[in-house]
Amino acid sequence: MSEITPDLVRHLGVLARIQLSEEEVTSLTGELDAIVSSIAKVSEVATADVAATSHPIPLQNVFREDVPGDMLTIEQTLMNAPDAEDNRFRVSAILGEEQ
Repeated sequence: MSEITPDLVRHLGVLARIQLSEEEVTSLTGELDAIVSSIAKVSEVATADVAATSHPIPLQNVFREDVPGDMLTIEQTLMNAPDAEDNRFRVSAILGEEQ
């Protein structure tokens, strides 16, 4: 028996604030039911003696090592700033925080 019903799909649409047409409800009912059935099949064969994996093959990080390089001075950093004060970027206040 199907776990996913058209009423459940309509309810999920309301929760997600998505307006669904009747064609979409019908289509999604079948698609979601197929997904739930597939997950149930996997759950049947998943046992405690099988280790969980995220990938079928081992992975390694392909990024280079993070090594700090030359840094800008404060003067270089603020050189093209439209406005600066006390070695900081000066920006206008937002969110009603004007002083």
